[in-house]
Amino acid sequence: MGKYDPLRDYLRKLKTDEVELSFAEMERKIGYMLPKSASLPQWWANTTDPAATHVQRKAWGDAGFDAFLIAGADRVSFKRVQSTRSAP
Repeated sequence: MGKYDPLRDYLRKLKTDEVELSFAEMERKIGYMLPKSASLPQWWANTTDPAATHVQRKAWGDAGFDAFLIAGADRVSFKRVQSTRSAP
């Protein structure tokens, strides 16, 4: 089990296409403190490069989300890349 798998699993179960989580909420989900570098936008940068080795990016990417740091708020907005919900 990867360090960020609980975050991935949480995002996969969401019925909404967007959610904001505080660093504290994510830390409770994963059971670890986020690194100091999580306060930098680069840590949350999204990539489609299959060779990328950043396990945190793989977690939300595998769940179908992109992540966007909300500067100065210790919060992150996760937005679904492609909705898997049926159109009404």
